Amino acid sequence: MPALAQRGTITLPATTLDLAIGQLARQTGADIVSTDPGLRAIRTPAVRGARDLAAALRQLLKNSGYRARRLTGGGYRIELGSIPRARKPTPAPPSVAPPPDPDIVVTASKQRITLLRYPGSLTQVADRNALPGTAAGTLSDAAHQVPILQSTQLGAGRNKVFIRGIADSSFNGSTQAPTSVYLDDVQLNYSGPDPGLRLYDMASVEVLEGPQGTLYGSGAIGGVIRLTSNAVNLHDVATAATAGVTATGGAEPGYDLAGMLNLPLLQDTAGVRLVGYHIRDGGYLRDPDRNLRDVNRSNTSGVRAAVRVAPGEDWQVEASGAGQWIDAADGQYAERLEGALARRTLLAQPFGNRLLFSRLVVGKDWDNGLRFVSASGVTGYETHEIFDATPRSARGAVLGPRTIYRANHDKELLSQEARLSRSLPNGNSWVAGFTLVSDRDVLTRSLAQPGREVSIVGVTNVTNAVSGFGEATFALTPKLSVTIGGRYSSARTDGDPSAQARPSNFVKGRLTQRLDPTFAASWRLASDLALFARFQSGYRTGGLAVAPGIGRVADYKSDAITVVETGVRKLRRGATGLAASGSVSAAWWENVQADLITRLGQPYTANIGNAKIVTLEGNLDWVPVRGLRAQGAFLFTDNHVKGPIADLSRRNNRRLPETPPFAAHAGLSYAWEASSAQPRIGLSADYTGRSVLGTGDFLDVSQGRYWTADAFAALRIGEAELSVTLSNLTDRRANQFAFGNPFSLGLRDQLTPLRPRNVRIGITTGW
Repeated sequence: MPALAQRGTITLPATTLDLAIGQLARQTGADIVSTDPGLRAIRTPAVRGARDLAAALRQLLKNSGYRARRLTGGGYRIELGSIPRARKPTPAPPSVAPPPDPDIVVTASKQRITLLRYPGSLTQVADRNALPGTAAGTLSDAAHQVPILQSTQLGAGRNKVFIRGIADSSFNGSTQAPTSVYLDDVQLNYSGPDPGLRLYDMASVEVLEGPQGTLYGSGAIGGVIRLTSNAVNLHDVATAATAGVTATGGAEPGYDLAGMLNLPLLQDTAGVRLVGYHIRDGGYLRDPDRNLRDVNRSNTSGVRAAVRVAPGEDWQVEASGAGQWIDAADGQYAERLEGALARRTLLAQPFGNRLLFSRLVVGKDWDNGLRFVSASGVTGYETHEIFDATPRSARGAVLGPRTIYRANHDKELLSQEARLSRSLPNGNSWVAGFTLVSDRDVLTRSLAQPGREVSIVGVTNVTNAVSGFGEATFALTPKLSVTIGGRYSSARTDGDPSAQARPSNFVKGRLTQRLDPTFAASWRLASDLALFARFQSGYRTGGLAVAPGIGRVADYKSDAITVVETGVRKLRRGATGLAASGSVSAAWWENVQADLITRLGQPYTANIGNAKIVTLEGNLDWVPVRGLRAQGAFLFTDNHVKGPIADLSRRNNRRLPETPPFAAHAGLSYAWEASSAQPRIGLSADYTGRSVLGTGDFLDVSQGRYWTADAFAALRIGEAELSVTLSNLTDRRANQFAFGNPFSLGLRDQLTPLRPRNVRIGITTGW
């Protein structure tokens, strides 16, 4: 019996089931595992006077629809029971005490390793309870308050997201993304930008800092971002809705609408969950040449649907799909010559994309801790964009005929992973599996002037990869565990310098065969404190891309990265106290791939050399008394690049893009728990240091070096929550991103301003 259970009774506050189980595990020292996101939706009563672990679990799970299954060797697994829930899973009121850890287990580790034992850096992006009263944004929006995340700012669906300074380029091209984004066990992206999926109805957003080559394969050199949607509830009907209007100073208003419906189709056996949303972001930039205001408005519409079936004997089958459409009327950049919120162009520069996604996941759990998962996915992603390529002077005078540049990108990603894992109560665990990936990326381009349009060479890349992986964690002592593993991959990218790929015309790319090992350790210093260390490598495949000059293509080599890190993690015990983590890391990045542009605005791809990156990061989450919460996070980073472009530049221009040397976030909030209306208020501040567009003198264009402040207030009335959010309180006019149009970048006059001071009034409700 756990020591704490012997000394006295177990007491837990009323909270949600996921948090209660985590607190119970820490109080008793027992291993209690579960991977069901539905735990977050169940409210639990306070546990008082429970004499042992079993008694406490009985109190927690009574009428919840969940049961505790005893595992071989000790410990418990929380799983859905066969009885209907009497407790209705309406959205839980905001918790005044933040979660003691992001999840009971780190599901992204694929081994159900508890957070304290996980030997690496992991960040949980703030959920709706921490950032209330806002329309659900994208990963780029989340980067605003998460220092380890960096993002370009071309606009939703066009932004690249980087983790901990592993940033290759500010421009979108053919290279594989350095950050892998997963939606419910299935890869969502391969090359190019983050698709910009809106984060509605998400159970969690986990950032695993990279590389993550052993578990996730090529493309995860910067890390992995896992979006976990709320699971289908097989027991009860549930609905939720949110709506808001946003007013921006000196600009047009916007609005957002979203809804969710959960329906059991066959009690305890089958159900469906539907999500839909539409967001209108009002414009705030003007164009004097066209005599237009608010030109950069955009609309985003999306739907998601999931069907879950539990046929029995612990089998689970889930099929889901998603569709999202973004339509931006114009670019969101300005020109310094015209002021912070204006630019001159002869034509609109719209952008649009379409994301279609489907997945099928089949899984089974056994009583001995064995688990099987098969996850299949298909992603289709199309983008189209227009730029004003009309020649202009440094003062904005037109020097030639009106010229329109069009670029279309069509992508199709198919993935299949099957894995078998086992987690034991003594802390030992392992996972083994294989992955198949096929990606097709087609780029078409054209240049048009009055009376004629000319196609420019495009590129088709087809990548096929197969890999096998395995990783195991061994608890050498109750306090010390080690993790070892490896992944063998074979990947090939073949290309065709044409949008209409012809098998006989393909240029054979480089075959990449690699072994990416993992070595890690976790040492538990106390029941809520641990040290960790990790060695990990990763890579990206090579391919064929546009080369400098009109009508030319060239292949580029694969790149690889190696990272070592060490850190410390402390969890909060109970409803109050301090949770914190910190780490220091060093990365060696060889043959860095980068999508670049020439001084004439034409794209190309090259290996720019080698980079070394050193980082120091920290996070704290302090609840000194119930209701009061203080948060802080920071990232220091230093990097240097050596290669053909960097070596010809001034020494201080040999830097990676989008990597400010310092970024920080601070927040303070208070909730009146005793009040029936549960009012909450909060204030946050964020700082982003100076970064550049890219390596070398031409791309040494300054951006960043600004701070912002935001505030919110929220009030519950019955099942509804009313909220007011103020963003960019000081109305900063800072430059987030010094790029918007490749054909006028050479003038070094572009900037992407922050949205002016704005306020959103919203209401959220659920039944």
